Amino acid sequence: MVRKAQSLSPWTIDALRVLGRQISSERRLRQWTQESLAERAGISSKTLIGIEKGAPGAAIGTVFELASLLGIPLVGAAEPTARQVVDTRFALLPTRVHAREREDDDDF
Repeated sequence: MVRKAQSLSPWTIDALRVLGRQISSERRLRQWTQESLAERAGISSKTLIGIEKGAPGAAIGTVFELASLLGIPLVGAAEPTARQVVDTRFALLPTRVHAREREDDDDF
């Protein structure tokens, strides 16, 4: 099956590049090879190379695991207050969201 090309916003593309560069920089500071980090994360070197270049195809869990292995703080994980705010806000939201019924426009 042919996979449809995904269009990403410039913000998303930039965020992928920044996170990829952070992963690459932290790996180099620790003097780890791509092969050794890939092995620690349980992924192929090819996957790691793509992530470090900002390729969008990697699973988010894989990218977060690399960040965790390298000590890169993740969104809200380092700050208990941020996590608490998100949890509180989430608890206030409805469990389901339904599409609004559209009223027929009978005005001719």
